Amino acid sequence: MSDLSRDEVAHVAMLARIQLTDDELDRLADQLDQIVGFVATVGDLATDDITPMSHPLPLENITRPDEVRQSLTPEEALAAAPKAQAERFAVPRILDED
Repeated sequence: MSDLSRDEVAHVAMLARIQLTDDELDRLADQLDQIVGFVATVGDLATDDITPMSHPLPLENITRPDEVRQSLTPEEALAAAPKAQAERFAVPRILDED
């Protein structure tokens, strides 16, 4: 019998809002117990000489430098807007909250 009980699987299924039959609960209890066992074997590996990393490849930020440059004035940006108010785009209210 598995270390993962049928009741625990039923509880997780209930939390996930998944309806399972009795046969499915029995089968999944065994399958999930095997999966947990496979994942546990990763802890048994000799990894003392491996440097912890967040990504297997080096990451580089390739975005352009942040430079101040000429942009639109508020009037130019709002020139084609259907409606503007206080130098902002005015849009219809979609929520009833204040």
